[in-house]
Amino acid sequence: MTERNADTDIDTNRPVFAAELFPHRSLGRKGFKVMLTLMGAFCLIYSVVFILRGAWPIGIFFGADFVLLYGAFWLNYRSGRVREEVTVSRTDVSIRKFSPSGRMVEHRFNPFWTRFLVRRHREIGVVSMHVRDKSHDTDVGSFLNPDDRESFAKAFKRALATVTQRI
Repeated sequence: MTERNADTDIDTNRPVFAAELFPHRSLGRKGFKVMLTLMGAFCLIYSVVFILRGAWPIGIFFGADFVLLYGAFWLNYRSGRVREEVTVSRTDVSIRKFSPSGRMVEHRFNPFWTRFLVRRHREIGVVSMHVRDKSHDTDVGSFLNPDDRESFAKAFKRALATVTQRI
């Protein structure tokens, strides 16, 4: 009978690499509120001006423009709630994908069977990244910009190499 050290078990499950990936939004919440207030004031003022001059359909279109602008930004911020949590330990590679609605799908891989595939374009850089093993695969970081994809690819590849080295 062999004796197992509890500290060794804890070390094999401790993440060597952990990253939370989320899309970049150039306009923050405060900027969104300022922009929406300015556009609302603009649409309201010009709607009133056109309605008072008798061109009421144009006033309605200004209101519709504001509603459509708000709807477009609402959808954009909703899609910005997508995120991925990637962890690598000696025993497991886990990719947890969260949809904008909050639904989570988890993909688990054995690090010794895992392959990290990076597709590059000569001018753009990294265009796609996939984690694959013998039974399934998933894309990772598809919403990242090219610079973030490049830095994630380097760090993730380094983490996989670290955990698959012989002890």
